[in-house]
Amino acid sequence: MREYTKFYIDGEWVEADTLDRTEVIDSATEEVIATVPLGTASDVDKAAKAARAAFESWSNTPVDVRAKYIRDIGAALAGKYDEIVDVISSEVGSPKMFSQMVQAGLSVGDWEPYANIIENYDWEEQVGNSLVIKEPIGVVGCITPWNYPLYLIVCKIAPAFAAGCTVVLKPSEITPLNAYLLTEAIHEAQLPAGVFNMVVGHGPEVGAAITAHPEIDMVSFTGSGRAGKEVTKSAAETIKRVHMELGGKSANIVLDDADPATIAMGSVFGCFLNSGQTCSALTRLLVPRSREQEFVDAVVAEASQVKLVDPKADEPDLFHSLGPLSSAAHRDRVRSYIQKGIDEGATVAVGGPEQPEEFDKGFYVKPTVFTGVTPDMTIAQEEIFGPVLSIIAYDDDDDAVRIANDSIYGLAGAVQSNDLERAKSVARRMRTGQIDVNGGAFNQHAPFGGYKQSGNGRERGRYAIDEYMEIKSLQLPG
Repeated sequence: MREYTKFYIDGEWVEADTLDRTEVIDSATEEVIATVPLGTASDVDKAAKAARAAFESWSNTPVDVRAKYIRDIGAALAGKYDEIVDVISSEVGSPKMFSQMVQAGLSVGDWEPYANIIENYDWEEQVGNSLVIKEPIGVVGCITPWNYPLYLIVCKIAPAFAAGCTVVLKPSEITPLNAYLLTEAIHEAQLPAGVFNMVVGHGPEVGAAITAHPEIDMVSFTGSGRAGKEVTKSAAETIKRVHMELGGKSANIVLDDADPATIAMGSVFGCFLNSGQTCSALTRLLVPRSREQEFVDAVVAEASQVKLVDPKADEPDLFHSLGPLSSAAHRDRVRSYIQKGIDEGATVAVGGPEQPEEFDKGFYVKPTVFTGVTPDMTIAQEEIFGPVLSIIAYDDDDDAVRIANDSIYGLAGAVQSNDLERAKSVARRMRTGQIDVNGGAFNQHAPFGGYKQSGNGRERGRYAIDEYMEIKSLQLPG
């Protein structure tokens, strides 16, 4: 069992200001695997002041030097790859192969691209008699969730460092161990003191202190819509820039010329990815009423092959293996949504709310597929954040687009068709930030972010660096 007692502030490991601690639970065994300190506003104050003191020097550090630090952090993190896989499989419950390829793989591999981007970034532009300059915004408070805990930290701090900003990080207190490994890598890379600071704690204490602190210029938050609203309210007192990645209820539109066998695996995997604990999960599958049963049969057959596994086991089938959810509270929440779907008249084709027979321990939820779902049902409108797929029938393309857009969210989506141009035409009508067309592959350099209550701003690639910039105009004599 790991026992942490310190936070990372101003380039050093420092004792927390209180003795309050929280336990980290293994999602599969329900055993305590670590304890970590819980921070307070005073810890955040120290971190914010350290970040402020470091900002002038870091923001004026030559780009090639910043790029070297970024590469060095990536290299140090790569040296902890196996430990990251093991830790995240325990904290989150992600199966080993998924942790290797996604949770650890993306987190380790995302540093080099940001170094490359800033070495070729347009920091200045001549516009008429004006010189337009991009400058780092300042101190950034990063508040991150538990579902992709390390990768979503990297998505914020790597471009912030690249832009020339300093950082105060609050990782999720549910899954903090990976953040400690990252911090160790940053320390090994000898990043200048104060550029990166980490304080673990609950949202109402540490998160609120970050959003309200006058020395923090911007907050980048990923989490629930409920928490996002609180972040926005708190940050308004100091007129901070707020960048938010929030929830989703993404629609996967299957057009009437698609092949059921072709779309089945992608439809199930796109929903059940990371046990459904994915903000961009394709949780609403829209199928043409004229061919509804064909698509239902194919998807149910595919979903029936998905099995729950021990996340530490060597499991070669990435597409059909699910681990437990992240916590007992979240497991209970997801099961309550499954029961709500039953109560409102949807039909369980696969799964259900009961404890899986093969696991008497662990925060497991049966992968569940509902048929007969109508757009107004709770399971079709609210983010469940678990392995629950709702199949909804539509009448024609216009009806499909209407149903897809009938949501407070707009984070992701998908369109499947044998006619690429038709699929692209439908995709253009969807009010959402990222759309997979005919199984288009994940692109870590493309912008990611939402419309409506899915948030604002964009992450990944050069678009992420733009988020951490202020723009200055120098009006020059003609």
